Amino acid sequence: MSINLFSDTQTKPTEGMRQAMAQAEVGDEQRKADPTTNLLQERVAELLGHEAGLFLPSGTMCNEISFRLHIRPGGEEIICDRTSHPRVAEAGGPAELSGAHLSLLDGDRGVFTGDQLRAAIQPPDRYSYRSRLVSVEQTTNLGGGRVWPLETIQEVLGVAHAHGLSTHMDGARLMNAVVASGVSAADYAGAFHTAWVDFTKGLGAPVGAVMVGSRELIDEAWRYKQMWGGAMRQSGIVAAAGLYALDHHIDRLADDHANAKRLAEGLAELPGVTIDPATVETNIVLFEHADAPRVGEELRDAGVQVSRMGPTLLRAVTHMDVSSGEIDQALEIMRGVIAG
Repeated sequence: MSINLFSDTQTKPTEGMRQAMAQAEVGDEQRKADPTTNLLQERVAELLGHEAGLFLPSGTMCNEISFRLHIRPGGEEIICDRTSHPRVAEAGGPAELSGAHLSLLDGDRGVFTGDQLRAAIQPPDRYSYRSRLVSVEQTTNLGGGRVWPLETIQEVLGVAHAHGLSTHMDGARLMNAVVASGVSAADYAGAFHTAWVDFTKGLGAPVGAVMVGSRELIDEAWRYKQMWGGAMRQSGIVAAAGLYALDHHIDRLADDHANAKRLAEGLAELPGVTIDPATVETNIVLFEHADAPRVGEELRDAGVQVSRMGPTLLRAVTHMDVSSGEIDQALEIMRGVIAG
């Protein structure tokens, strides 16, 4: 048996989700004739407080199309945290696809402030990059699943709008933030020019994300979806998984958060492990060990999969396919590997 804490991307569709996919009403998405895809787009747009939505194969495509909508060729920059997904996991996409420079901020576990943003904005100057867009990641992945406080988001948005910047929310784990904080998705995402939510992480779907924005922006986003190979045909088969997730898999994210806290508290008791359980807000657990590569390899061999994020950093992510009992089993294995 293997307990897979590598990522919440490891979830497999439930039987109910598979049935919904098999029974989905479908049509030609490119002609806007797939009713299941259309419904998912409408529901997510309403959920996030926007006019329109666009179903895309991945969250990375959501980010990259959104950036292309906001960035013009000719030395413009995106301001984001140093640990954010576009910087660490999109293969240089912002530069290659949009010609964008990334201006990187050193946030607190992925969360930066309005003052940090203000200091990073380039003044009007023909010698410098032109600041154009600010991107926020909710929750922060490499920040350990930290929830951006609503007040901080509002502060950052205030600075951005005062300086004429466009704004984007990478909402890969937005619903984790909603469940953990009690703040609605619309309150978090509604004031951004573009935003999106992923279905392939804690929500348990095999494919897909939906980006949202104004009708004008989404109409233009369709062009890049076509250009970059993201347009599909009978996409309702996979969109149905997103609808099922909205109906059945949001509230249960609280179980993942409780399991992450349980895991963090157990790890804190192990010799050589550095972790503060109080920092675990959602489903991502970051912990340090002096020999992380060895520990990660030995855990894998013993039946627990985690991510090795660096020479001393490991990551474990809870999700719907890992029960509280399996968290206890994982801790027993970790004790044997780490304490042993």
